[in-house]
Order: sequence, then structure tokens, then C-alpha cells
Amino acid sequence: MTRSVWLKADDAVGDWDARRRRITAGLEAGVDWVLVDEADVERVRELGSVNVAAFRSGGDVHVMDAEEPETDAEPDAVVVGKKGEGDGTVDLPQDFSGSADLSALRREEEAETGAYIRILDEYYEAFAEQAADEADYTIVIGEDWTIIPLENLIARIGEETDLIAGVQSAEEARTAFETLELGADAVLLDSDDPDTIRETVAVRDSAEREQLDLEWATVTEIAQTGSADRVCVDTGSLMEHDEGMLVGSMSRGLFFVHAETAESPYVASRPFRVNAGAVHAYVRTPDGGTKYLSELESGDEVQLVNTDGQTREAIVGRVKIESRPMFRVEAETESGDRVATLLQNAETIKVRTREGRKAITELEAGDEVLLYYETVARHFGEAVEERIIEK
Repeated sequence: MTRSVWLKADDAVGDWDARRRRITAGLEAGVDWVLVDEADVERVRELGSVNVAAFRSGGDVHVMDAEEPETDAEPDAVVVGKKGEGDGTVDLPQDFSGSADLSALRREEEAETGAYIRILDEYYEAFAEQAADEADYTIVIGEDWTIIPLENLIARIGEETDLIAGVQSAEEARTAFETLELGADAVLLDSDDPDTIRETVAVRDSAEREQLDLEWATVTEIAQTGSADRVCVDTGSLMEHDEGMLVGSMSRGLFFVHAETAESPYVASRPFRVNAGAVHAYVRTPDGGTKYLSELESGDEVQLVNTDGQTREAIVGRVKIESRPMFRVEAETESGDRVATLLQNAETIKVRTREGRKAITELEAGDEVLLYYETVARHFGEAVEERIIEK
């Protein structure tokens, strides 16, 4: 599931200077959407590239009154809500029975639709559920109670709508993304604090990241093999001391190779780099697939992983291919399968062992190394259900 962060920046926030500061902070943090008033749409587009949701019309998402006639605008999507006191709420009577007019959600043209509702009690929750049947987007803003209606809506609403929960902090965003394990599809953040905006975006990123189960394998052989074309992957990100990439000659068994974060008396650290092995080897990508190292080029995405199996994405900035002397490393998994890879014969290339980081030049048979193992075959980097022999 792809998560997203929406930032609320309509006239309830304050004057344009206040709204602009909030929007600028959101752009710098990497929010996905900004929700503003119609008059601010072009102003937002001048500030930077972001999806714009607008009350009434003019944005990529159009917020309007569910009971008012359709305007002449033809936005890419429609979010329906009652634009009352500047808070985008739907004003329903306390005796609401679930029969509110949703005709504005039913558009003849092929446009996305949505609903924006402030949850005051169970009647408003019922309205949100009803609106979700018609809407591609359902934005719900909790008041006195938040978790229970969100749980109910997550349980009752299917894939026909994107459920977006209103939040005011990164911790509330985390809860929204984790509720009932499925979580909301997105959050609408109402905050001026740049730190809160950045933290909420970080929560979004962590919620999307894959968690891998790494395992130990026993080195059965390490031998010099002569020279081969070796690939250094230089990313646009600085890696931590426990991060690296998963690479290997066999897609089912990828070795954890550390980034060059360690200081050396002879070579400066390069924490943006992984010396990943020979051109034929696979490297794992963020979508769960693989690419040959020889295929990588500037602008591609690769998956970074730490020793606990936590992942993130990085952009390739440069790939360096040079002929270097190599080692062949073979290891046996707990299931008895043997996998191998080629790594450069140099002290700066380090793998993870039970004892910690260890240079490939010091690795010995009997050492246990960290790898990612899966019993699937791959065709053009995609997992397939067929018998493929790699050796």
C-alpha cells in the first residue's frame, strides 16, 4: 500500500503569509498533497511541484459542497465537503439518518470523486461510510473520538476508496497508519510546525518500507578467482554504519555487503558507496525485484537495508565499473542450499558476520555471514513460479 501525507492549508490556517509558510515547510519536507482554498491554487503551484487539493475548484482535487450544483470546472478529481467556517466540515443535523444528498459525488464524466467529513458522532461516521461507497477519496476528521471511528471505517470500507485520516502530530499519523494493522491510506496533517511536518513525512516513509527477514549462512569456501569487472554503486544518500545492499550471483540468496562507512588509515570512507561485486550479480530493488549490477545507471532506485532487515530507498548517482581482482564466496543456508557471489579482493569490502563487520580479505570458511534467502526463481528480476537452476 502506498501511503501519502496531505497538508491542510486553507483559510482556517490564517492569512496568506501564514499559509505560505506552512506550504513551504510541507514542500521542503516532501508532502504529497496540499489542501487549500480555490484562490490559493495558482499561488501554491508557483511555490513548487505538489498535488493541490482545493475547496470549490481549480485543484487536482476539488472540494465542494455535496448539496450544491456542480460547477463548470473539470478538475482531475473531486473531494466533496461542506465549506462552512473554513474548516471543510459537513454540517449535518443531530438526527441525521444517513440519507444526506450524495448526488454531487455521482458525476457523469470520468473524474475521481471524494468526501470530506468531520466525525462528531456515530451519525457522521455512518455518513462517511455511505459517502465512501460513492467516493474515490474519503477524508475523515475526528473530533472528541478518533480511534474507534477510524477502526470502524477501516473495517467496513473496502478498496473502493482511499481513506484519509485527519491528524495533528506525527504520532497520530503513526497510529492512523497502523490502526487494525491495515491503517489509513493517507493522513491530512493540520500543523504549522516544520518539525512535525517532517516527522509526519518520515512516518509515511517508514510505514511504506519493507521489513526483510535476514538469516545466517555458513561460509563453505572463499577463493581468489582472478579479475572481473567490478561495480561500485554510488548513491545520493549517506548510509549508516549498519547499512548496505543485498547482492549475489544467485537471486535466491543475496549477501549483505556493508557500505564503505568505516574509516581506514589508507582510504577515506565513502558512506554513499557500496562496492557490490561483479557486473553479472543481482542487487535488490525497492519493489522487491532485482537488477543486474551492469544495468544500473544514474537515476535508478536501489534498496538499502540494515543488519536488522529494515529497508529504505536510494537513488543511484553514479556507477563505477573497473576491472579488479575478485574473491568467490560460497555459503550454505540453514536449509542446506548453497549460494555464492563474487566480491572484490580489497580490505574496504566488508560483509556482516556473527562477530560484526569483517573484511572480505579476512573471511574464512566456517564464518557465518548475513544474507537474504528466498526460495523463488526470477525472470527479468520478477519472482516467478517455475524451476530455474542457478549454480
